[in-house]
Amino acid sequence: MASARLLCVVRQDLYQPMQSLISRNLFRKQQIKALVCPCSFYTSQTKDFSEARVEVRNGLSVFTVPLPSRREECEFTLKPVSQTVGDLLHYMMLEDGGIDRAAVYTDDGVRISRSTTIDVLLRNSFKLVINSTEYDIKAPEGFEAATSEDIKELSDAKNLIAHLYSTMNVEQHQIEKEKELLQKLENLKLELLPMEKQMDTLNAMAKRRTEILSWAGLAAMGIQFGFLARLTWWDYSWDIMEPVTYFVTYGTTMAMFAYFVLTKQEYNFVEVKDRQHLLSVHGNAKKTGLDVAKYNELKEATAKLEYDIKRLRDPLQLHVPMMDPPKTLK
Repeated sequence: MASARLLCVVRQDLYQPMQSLISRNLFRKQQIKALVCPCSFYTSQTKDFSEARVEVRNGLSVFTVPLPSRREECEFTLKPVSQTVGDLLHYMMLEDGGIDRAAVYTDDGVRISRSTTIDVLLRNSFKLVINSTEYDIKAPEGFEAATSEDIKELSDAKNLIAHLYSTMNVEQHQIEKEKELLQKLENLKLELLPMEKQMDTLNAMAKRRTEILSWAGLAAMGIQFGFLARLTWWDYSWDIMEPVTYFVTYGTTMAMFAYFVLTKQEYNFVEVKDRQHLLSVHGNAKKTGLDVAKYNELKEATAKLEYDIKRLRDPLQLHVPMMDPPKTLK
C-alpha cells in the first residue's frame, strides 16, 4: 500500500514539470524523437512502409515491390506468357540480398507454385509474402490473359516472319553454305588422293586375280566335260557313266549349298566374282598398310558432300526435306 502511494507521488512530480514545458512550447518534435528509444526501430515485426502493386504497361506486367533492406520500391518487368512466378521471386532475391523468404499465395492462403505463368497469376488477386511482411496485390484492371487462340496466332506470326526472313536471305545463305561445303570437299579429296592411288593399284591386282580364277574355273569345267565324254563314248557306255554323272551333279549341288552355309550368300557367278574381288583387295591392303575402313569413311563423307552441293545448286530443291545420300560400295 505504501509502494502504491509512493508511485503516485512520483508520477505527480514528473507530470507537473512536463505539463509546464508543454504549456511553454519548449517540448518540440525534435526533442520527442530524441527521447524515443532507438531500439524501437529494430523490433522483430517488420512494419509495412509501402504497398506492392502490379500493372500492365505495353503488354508487359510491371510489379512494384518494396525492398526490405533498402527500404525503397523496385519495379520488375516480366513477360506474361513466357515467364513465371519463379522468375519474379528469383529477380527479387537477386535485387535484394536481405530477402530470405519470398512466396506467393492465393487469397485463401494456398501457395502458388513457381512454375505458374504470370498471365495465370494476374487473373485473380493474390498475396506476396517477403520475409515476414505480407502484401495484398489486386489483379490489374483491363488485363486479359492470353488464350490458346492468341498463342496460336502469335506462333503463326512468328513462323511467317521466319519464312519471310529465310526467303529474303536464302540466296546469301546458299552461297555461304556452298562455299563451306566446297572447302570441306576439297580437304577430303586432298586426304583421299594418296589412298586413291593405292586403291587403284589394289583394284587392278584384284581384277587380274579374279579374271584368272574365272578362266581357271572355265578350264576346270571344260576338262570335266571332256573327261566324262571320253568315259561315256570311248572307254565305257552310258549305262555305266549315268550314275557317275548323277553323283558328279549332286556333288556340285552340295558344293553350292556349302558356299551358302559359309558365306550366307546365294551362289551366283556375279556375286562370287565380287566377293573374290573384295577378298583380294582387303588381303593386299593389309600387306601394303592401307586402312580400308578409313578409306570407306572418307569416300562416304565425300559422296554426302557432293550430294549436298548438288542439292544446293538446284533451286527447285531448296525447301525439299533432306534425303539419304546414295550409299557407296564397301
